[in-house]
Amino acid sequence: MFNKVILIGRLTRDPELRFLPSSGTPVTTFTIAVSRNYLNQSGEREADFIPIVVWRKLAEICANNLTKGRLIAVEGRIQTRSYDDKSGTRRYVTEVVAEDIRFLDRPKAERQNSSVNIDEDVFADLPEGFMPIDEDEVPF
Repeated sequence: MFNKVILIGRLTRDPELRFLPSSGTPVTTFTIAVSRNYLNQSGEREADFIPIVVWRKLAEICANNLTKGRLIAVEGRIQTRSYDDKSGTRRYVTEVVAEDIRFLDRPKAERQNSSVNIDEDVFADLPEGFMPIDEDEVPF
């Protein structure tokens, strides 16, 4: 059996960090919007909204560094579970339990600050004539 999913999307809201009362284990939840590869009949691109659950240290990293709108890649597994709501109705939930998350863009504040200082010593070993380029200059 194999249960593996890789998604790339943007956070629809800021992550929510909680700690399990029994063990104090950190858990973070958020939702990402993943665009579909085709247009609907109106010519618009639709999206799926996927709930993500992150545990332990990675949960804390996500809660401290991610915000609404950030582009991320999530690698994990699909999990289904059920519970009874307050009225006694059985509810089913399908979510992705993240095992690895990659931040694919920089925070908004960092993107807006165009005067980023670069440590020139990092580039001291480059051959003569080679200069670092800003990622905005890359053609792809």
